[in-house]
Amino acid sequence: QVQLVESGGGLVQAGGSLRLSCVASGRTFSSYVVGWFRQAPGKEREFVATISYSGGNTYYADSVKGRFTISRDNAKNTANLQMNSLKPEDTAIYHCAAVTTIYPSRTYYDAREYNYWGQGTQVTVSS
Repeated sequence: QVQLVESGGGLVQAGGSLRLSCVASGRTFSSYVVGWFRQAPGKEREFVATISYSGGNTYYADSVKGRFTISRDNAKNTANLQMNSLKPEDTAIYHCAAVTTIYPSRTYYDAREYNYWGQGTQVTVSS
């Protein structure tokens, strides 16, 4: 079992930045793929970004590519999502998710692949 706790959300003006963190506890984080997903009111959950457990591979949704950066520090059991040039359409609850894998370069963009989820952190971008 691994527990995930997100932090770093808040209210920011369009064009601003936020840095989300996901801290894992319960098991070693280093063998887990991590993904970030978001869900806006009335909309389905949406993939944002994912990073392999080695940290060497990342993959982004087209809507955030070039603005968001996912990273991880396995020594600190933490994954981060740096969000720059935020837009009102980025407003959502952001969740981190994790799944173990034996493949150091594997990433997953499908939420169904993940079996551990955090409670989420609210990000609100005002225009």
